[in-house]
Amino acid sequence: MLSVLRDRTYRHLFLAQAVALTGTGLATVALALLAYDLAGAHASAVLGTALALKMAAYVGLAPLAGLLARRVPRRALLVGADLVRLVTALALPFVDQVWQVYALVLLLQAASAVFTPVFQATIPRVLPEERDYTRALALSRLAHDLESLASPALAASLLAFVPYDRLFTGTAAGFLVSALLVLPLRLPPEDPAGPPGARIPGVRLLLATPRLRALLALDLAVAAAGALVLVGTVVLVQDGLARPPRDVSLALAAYGAGSMGAALLLPRLLGRTGDRAVMLPAAGVLATALAVLTAGLVSGRPGAHSTAAWPALLALWSCLGAAASAVLTPGGRLLRRSAADPDLPAVFAARFSLSHACWLLTYPLAGWLTAGAGPAASAAALTAVALSATLAAARLWPRADPDEWEHAHPELPPGHPHMAAATDPDHRHTHPYRIDRLHPHWPNPTT
Repeated sequence: MLSVLRDRTYRHLFLAQAVALTGTGLATVALALLAYDLAGAHASAVLGTALALKMAAYVGLAPLAGLLARRVPRRALLVGADLVRLVTALALPFVDQVWQVYALVLLLQAASAVFTPVFQATIPRVLPEERDYTRALALSRLAHDLESLASPALAASLLAFVPYDRLFTGTAAGFLVSALLVLPLRLPPEDPAGPPGARIPGVRLLLATPRLRALLALDLAVAAAGALVLVGTVVLVQDGLARPPRDVSLALAAYGAGSMGAALLLPRLLGRTGDRAVMLPAAGVLATALAVLTAGLVSGRPGAHSTAAWPALLALWSCLGAAASAVLTPGGRLLRRSAADPDLPAVFAARFSLSHACWLLTYPLAGWLTAGAGPAASAAALTAVALSATLAAARLWPRADPDEWEHAHPELPPGHPHMAAATDPDHRHTHPYRIDRLHPHWPNPTT
């Protein structure tokens, strides 16, 4: 897996992603504690709203990243977004009102909505070989896990010596290092032309490709589990189990540990089984684990928290992290398999936007239900969302999902360049099938 780090450009990009996400993880812990400091038992509502604003920025602005990537050099976009995030993180320690939290989170995530899809679309251009790209996806998943594992563990250590608002300084440092790592790189430019028939809106491509429609349903299942973890942990740990603030970090670290463990195993597993055989069962595990949590919360009695409750929560969070990683890590493979190179920035931006629309639903659902009706009601609702999404994904993603399809183009005139390789009398030909302007609909497998 580590062999791809021999490529200097990818190595810098990976390290930039890792340090930025580590800083973001510190901010996640600090925001949870800041929300609890400002709102007490209603912290879940504040945190849920703040994270919903984060998703609103992603949904609204991420599609613009694909357009910007065609007009602005990628390096300038990535470095500029990091600098905006740096300044915003430095301002967070000075807030003392809930609305200030909302405003700064919105600005921070607007910059991330530009950075992340441009970064994701750059990697397959830097590492064009399928095997290398699969390894890069696993490493990127590990970088994300640093946000869930290393950052909370680091935060737990730092909180023993400094107040939580100092964690935002670490966030700013992560963005600064990320910008310095990207600055000296020469990134591949956007392909202005591409093959005939390319350049189709990313959302159109996603919704017209069965496996990508299933991917969006799986994103919803992950969002249901992730929202409960990120919004509900501070309430479950501090109010439900009466444990100290440091244990909020440890619970989030358990989620990250499960995710990291799965990411390390996935490259070899995907090579043997394929994406569908891994992602759909993992989504089922998400729904099952949420159902187990719901049952535990419903059956729990106030004041009856045994010594087994804390390790049980850690084990359940680790299971959720592993299952989420098994769903998320192969997602980039599906996008690359389903889009031509010129369409990759648009399709990554579209997937980034639509997947975060799922979180825009689940974050406030988790936050407001936890604050208004209790953790058990929140867990039950999110279990229903995850289960429905998993069943929808299984229905949307055909078992037979080949890369190449035999098809014809009766609408094209004789001698069209796309038909140059066709030797069949009916002008039928076979090639890797992707939605584009020449192939606007997915083939019917019965014909």
